[in-house]
Amino acid sequence: MKTTSIHHQPDRHRIYFPALLFLGLLWIFSPGNLSARGKSFTMKQVLSFPFPSGMTVAATGSHVAWTINFNGLRNIYVAEGPEFTPRRLTPYLEDEGQELSSVKLSADGKWCVYIRGGDFGANWDDALPVNPRHLPEPPKVQIWSIPFSGGDPILLGEGTSPVISPLSDSVIFVRKGQLWGVPIDGSSKPGQLFNARGRNGYPRWSPDGKKLAFRSYRNDHAFIGIFSGQDKPIVWLDPAFTYDNIPRWSPDSKKVAFVRMAGEGGAPDSILSPEPNPWKILTADIRTGNARIVWKSPDTPEGSYPTTQGRSNLHWGAGRIVFLSYQDGWPHLYSIPENGGKALLLTPGNFMAEYISISADGKQLVFAGNTGPDPLDLERRHIVRVSVDKADMEIITPGTGLEWTPFITGDGKSMIYISATAKRPPLPAVMNLADHKTSLLGADLIPEDYPTKSLITPTQVIFNAPDGTEVHADLFVPKGGTKKKPAVIFVHGGPPRQMLLGWHYSSYYSNAYAVNQYLVNKGFVVLSVNYRLGIGYGYHFHHPKHAGPRGASEYQDIKAAGEWLATQPFVDGSRIGIYGGSYGGYLTAMALARNSDIFAAGVDISGVHDRSMGRVQNYLYPHRYEKAPDAEKAARVTWLSSPNAYVKTWTSPVLIIHADDDRNVNFVHSTDLVQRLLKRNVPMETLTIVDDTHHFLLHSNQVLVDESTADFLIRHLLKDER
Repeated sequence: MKTTSIHHQPDRHRIYFPALLFLGLLWIFSPGNLSARGKSFTMKQVLSFPFPSGMTVAATGSHVAWTINFNGLRNIYVAEGPEFTPRRLTPYLEDEGQELSSVKLSADGKWCVYIRGGDFGANWDDALPVNPRHLPEPPKVQIWSIPFSGGDPILLGEGTSPVISPLSDSVIFVRKGQLWGVPIDGSSKPGQLFNARGRNGYPRWSPDGKKLAFRSYRNDHAFIGIFSGQDKPIVWLDPAFTYDNIPRWSPDSKKVAFVRMAGEGGAPDSILSPEPNPWKILTADIRTGNARIVWKSPDTPEGSYPTTQGRSNLHWGAGRIVFLSYQDGWPHLYSIPENGGKALLLTPGNFMAEYISISADGKQLVFAGNTGPDPLDLERRHIVRVSVDKADMEIITPGTGLEWTPFITGDGKSMIYISATAKRPPLPAVMNLADHKTSLLGADLIPEDYPTKSLITPTQVIFNAPDGTEVHADLFVPKGGTKKKPAVIFVHGGPPRQMLLGWHYSSYYSNAYAVNQYLVNKGFVVLSVNYRLGIGYGYHFHHPKHAGPRGASEYQDIKAAGEWLATQPFVDGSRIGIYGGSYGGYLTAMALARNSDIFAAGVDISGVHDRSMGRVQNYLYPHRYEKAPDAEKAARVTWLSSPNAYVKTWTSPVLIIHADDDRNVNFVHSTDLVQRLLKRNVPMETLTIVDDTHHFLLHSNQVLVDESTADFLIRHLLKDER
């Protein structure tokens, strides 16, 4: 076994194959076509794209801000209309592995506030320091402000969840479960606003800047509180035996809307057949605390509290309350009158809405949707605009590109968003809403030697799993040559993700897209599989039966992908590999354990290997006498949903990669698997990344992981062609 530590640290499947792809492959692989493969490039080259995220706008004017991660140099960039000339605002010029998050602009556009540090994509300990450079004194997780016009960052304090006052003069943030305040210019030290039981957070200023709504989480229940000053008692809004969350102010600062779900308790339900999770929207008068229900979800699986990006996406617009619901089988936007009434479906159709924002005047919503005039738009994202009071939906960025995270500027004249294509990496874009003229921002940041022209445009393929589930995937085929090629299946994590026909809106999956392009450039056919449990294809695909720890039905889709590849005339069925991270690592391990006859080699990155860890004890020995009626069966099903249950049939070589400060998948999943594979003499290599997280925040670590992944697959699958 090769070990490295880093101290820097048999039914025939129904197949749908687009005619254009089929004809293209006939041409590519015809004996007369010997065109050369695209120009070769390195992994570092294809990973050297500047990735924009964290888009935000000021409530007034045309000020916009976003972050860019360029080879680990994370900085905030800003621009202002009408020219929208981008400029770097912050001074961070080293790869330090410190994220920039929670970027906010003051209402007047004069200040930018942000967090530096932590790992806010984590499942736990997200606000603890990250120290991938092994410094004797770890970096702190701190809130900073900086003038929009430029200057040195000002330290406001340690904490999370910063919110700027509508008056643009102060910042509220969370520290150790309490709310603190500090002047935005750092002219005095931060102070605690009050002391209340529970873990208090999710602060929201009233539009008039005089009051603060917040959530007080108390383990088996949660309240919404209103703080109006240190000389006044906190008002609790209709306190009940429930979980209340997501406070949203009315425009006149007199009421608050919030989400209510059942509190903890009741007789145990079935583990393998979960019940619906209904929810309500209430509005409350902040003077009395009295609340009334204005909307109630259907008591159906589809009516359950949504689990896509932004969850309820609750907004209080101009005379209407807006929310997202999966009730018709797709995550759509609805609105109701602010005093309650029939819900109006704003976004009908077979597509999803995510990354939703509301205009400053509360009249319009913009979002990213996988819809448009082209059937392939199901595999893309485009910007959609709709009014809060009528279903006048308009797709404003149609085409073959991809667009996401839209915001309308405070003056209502422009829209800022992120744009990409299958070949061009993501860049911020601004659209004049009067004439829809669009320009890209910061294109000069893409390196001159970036291999854009050598990248491949992936193609949609659709095949069926053995149980009839229709599975979508993105196929990358190398240019030129007549030989059968080795192939690699890429499995995304999440699992609520959808890989796209182009660059992705997540930095983690844009990185994976770049790795897939590198593998294609080296001569691999790559198939990126959108297996069940993912988003983009409706409720029942997102929430399938017998999936995850309830039976791993999603593995059928991965096995079917391998079998589909093996039947293709341009693929060598004896050289099919697989790789993925997180949930993709789990399914990679499952593939190698259950079907080494199909998958010749694999790279398992940060994978889950024993789904019974942390579950079976709760099933069989809960903290009270009662347990679920199917607890015994669920314990066994959970074990059989784990790669570890099938190690005896694992023969294919594997590279196992994990960072030991992983806050999404416990490192013990990999240490445990390594011991099992050692005892069975399975060919194995390992790569341990010390003190980094699930997301490999130090860019040099990410490059190492990607280069090691590609090198392993090349050595085991491409050896006959080198």
